[in-house]
Amino acid sequence: MLWEILWDVLPDRELPGGAPMNVTYHLTKLGRTATLISRIGADERGTELQKVFEGKGIDISNLQTDQNYRTSIVLATPNQAGDMKYQIVEDVAWDYIERQADHEALVAGARYFVFGSLATRCEVSRNTLFELMEIPVRKVLDINLRAPFINKDCLEYQLGKAQVLKMNEEELVMVSGWYSNTRRFEDKIKVLQDRFQIETIIVTCGAKGAIVNYDHRFYYHNGFKVNVADTIGSGDSFLAAFLSKFIADRNVESALAFGCTVGAFVATQEGGCPEYTPEDIEHFSAKTLANTPSMTI
Repeated sequence: MLWEILWDVLPDRELPGGAPMNVTYHLTKLGRTATLISRIGADERGTELQKVFEGKGIDISNLQTDQNYRTSIVLATPNQAGDMKYQIVEDVAWDYIERQADHEALVAGARYFVFGSLATRCEVSRNTLFELMEIPVRKVLDINLRAPFINKDCLEYQLGKAQVLKMNEEELVMVSGWYSNTRRFEDKIKVLQDRFQIETIIVTCGAKGAIVNYDHRFYYHNGFKVNVADTIGSGDSFLAAFLSKFIADRNVESALAFGCTVGAFVATQEGGCPEYTPEDIEHFSAKTLANTPSMTI
């Protein structure tokens, strides 16, 4: 997993976050081995993040400490629907992740190398990421488009390297719109899949569930109706659950259903990394999964 780790600063509290950290956490909770490559500042927030990671069982052996740049924060404000709006502070520690001697073996030995588009905003971390992307391993691009940090050239390079692409509806509309004015949702997915030869494209649709195109076949899930605490980390937990299940049996339908289940469960909890057990997910699934079956066409 690579890149940003940070504190989400909400109006009433601070929560550890960042998409790579959230994905790493949920993969770990779901029984998969995951390692986070990132960088924190030599400050109080950085120290607290290390404590949080250790307490949650997250591998921090590849977490770097920066003496010059502070630990990242994001100012997060919820709207009436519970969705979060983010203001991402610039020039922070994870902008300066350095390539380490053991990174090549670490990435080469992984089942998946997961990274995001936000990591390319600074030259230092961008160069490190692009070097690691040359290593032959299955790559998962988790797009995270946050203005003003949207670089089309960098994103196209990442799209051309990824076997798996995960994005939300708004990101699909924006990126597919660079190449086509097609209106049909599935056609927008096909535009990206054909242009960049991406095996798997996952589009999360919030309360409406998610769509997966795997090997030119569409799979759908309608999602779940739940009482939302907030949506922080829901998409990240979906991705972790999808990958965890897909590794197990290579079944897209079951992976999609499991991703929607875990994502919905996390939305009922506060923050992106709530405490839970596999039994909690099974209990939640037993109450909800039968009401919204997946479909394929």
